[in-house]
Amino acid sequence: MVCMRTISSTSQLLAKSKDTFKVSSSVATRSFSWLLSPKKLTASRISMCASSAASSSSVVVPPAGDNNSLLKYLRQSAAVTVPQEIDDNTRTTELIEGIRQNLLEVKEPVETMRLIDTLQRLGIAYHFEKDINSLLENLSGGDSSEDLFTTSLRFRLLRHNGHHISPDVFQKFMGENGKFKESLKEDTIGMLSLYEASYLGANGEDVLLKAMEFTKAHLKEALPQMEHQLGKQVHQSLELPKHLRMARLEARRYIEEYSNESDHNSTLLELAKFDYNKVQSLHQMELAEISRWWKQLGLVDKLSFARDRPLECFLWTVGILPEPKYSSCRIELAKTIAILLVIDDIFDTYGSFDQLVLFTNAIRRWDLNAMEELPEYMKICYMALYNTTNEICYKILKENGLSVLPFLKTTWINMIEGFMLEAKWLNSGEVPNLEDYIENGVTTAGSYMALVHIFFLIGQGVTEDNVKLLINPYPKLFSSAGRILRLWDDLGTAKEEQERGDVASSIQLFMKEKSITCENEARNQIIQMVQGLWKELNGELMAPNALPLPIIKASLNMARTSQVVYQHEEDSYFSSVDNYVQSLFFTPISF
Repeated sequence: MVCMRTISSTSQLLAKSKDTFKVSSSVATRSFSWLLSPKKLTASRISMCASSAASSSSVVVPPAGDNNSLLKYLRQSAAVTVPQEIDDNTRTTELIEGIRQNLLEVKEPVETMRLIDTLQRLGIAYHFEKDINSLLENLSGGDSSEDLFTTSLRFRLLRHNGHHISPDVFQKFMGENGKFKESLKEDTIGMLSLYEASYLGANGEDVLLKAMEFTKAHLKEALPQMEHQLGKQVHQSLELPKHLRMARLEARRYIEEYSNESDHNSTLLELAKFDYNKVQSLHQMELAEISRWWKQLGLVDKLSFARDRPLECFLWTVGILPEPKYSSCRIELAKTIAILLVIDDIFDTYGSFDQLVLFTNAIRRWDLNAMEELPEYMKICYMALYNTTNEICYKILKENGLSVLPFLKTTWINMIEGFMLEAKWLNSGEVPNLEDYIENGVTTAGSYMALVHIFFLIGQGVTEDNVKLLINPYPKLFSSAGRILRLWDDLGTAKEEQERGDVASSIQLFMKEKSITCENEARNQIIQMVQGLWKELNGELMAPNALPLPIIKASLNMARTSQVVYQHEEDSYFSSVDNYVQSLFFTPISF
């Protein structure tokens, strides 16, 4: 059954004088939750993206669970947190047009690619989307005389942006023995570029697997002898390659790194800072709308056991849909996640087994008359789900001309049935096999529900043919992303689950099925499973009959976000969700 992850409160958001931010997190669950060990934020636990916050003005933010104060704060902050000059559309337009002209006038292909890479890492590439796609199409040919850095950068940019390119471009760097030439080790910049490119490999692309093994081994060995700045870049890439990073967090982190580079482009940096703060203001307005809806819905007022976590729900949506144009999609998706958490609480902590059976049958019927036999608290939740889903369907019909109730309804029914299956396992003492556990866990984590909603909320590229691919079974794209989420979830919470005696996680089931006694060995094997799933996701970027690129990117972003949310290590690229929330939503970048 879905296990409640009860963790110590990380305290309320502290006052300005303490320069510290913490989100109240008393309970977490495996459905889009915060599966964190209780860790105190200290000066040594610096976020990959929040290090610049120290130089920005601190913000006094209400506790995440205090929605009245949060709503009031957000409504006020939306008007005051963004510096006035950021709203100067004339200046922003000047910066954008100047950068566009520079982008189109660059003569050397490698410099064009460097600029595209910088724009994407700074989080401002969406202003130049059409220009970048056109340039990448023209750059797809390559040159046989290109060095390792350029060939690898071209490969990574094309794959990342959905363009086809064969890994055969790396054959010229391999010897007759089928291995990469040892002389390449002298080119550290090129090796780092190849390492980054190797993470976009798909199944069957052995040359990229060899590239990953070859570059990783050398970079680790050479790291102690590297000069400081290069060593820092290599260290960060070894912790988390660029392809696996959450876009908005990477933008925050890279803006600071880029500002410290001696040869940075001041125009790029100015636009990046303006844009980051402006998007942050947009996120605050979105949060205000979500908080208003959540308070009006009144679920937590009526259901005292239910979690009150609109802020945390919203973080997931920013990870999955980072582009500003998806503002409306983020709001609607956050609503579904918030309701999912309440339903999860019903199955996990409050409902009796007999009540859960009644609730599951009522959801299957999807009829208001079906809730008459439910207890009062379940009726309230049922109505909230029913009405919110219908409202989302109406919005999609009005904006995209699509009638989607059958699809959205099916995803909720499937998820509730998944919760019920876990309840049966727990009630009977049955231990599922690893595959059944993972596949059902993908469903109960909300992966399919979220991605189907996103597919229709975005509405781009929807056809009669690809709509048929959505359900029964769900697309492999959705399954692979959901499995990565499921496995990172377990990697982050297995010890807490075991202490509470919950249903065994994938780690315990893997140990049992493979007769492994060492948990660390099992964890390493699970991480290898995640790496294999990433190859499946990368393959979807090149699939001839693929779903539209926006939903492919959203699926990859779900996988990226799950690692950021669930992996936390002292003094590393990873830090706490608390820090991420502060950097993304409440601390503007100083000029």
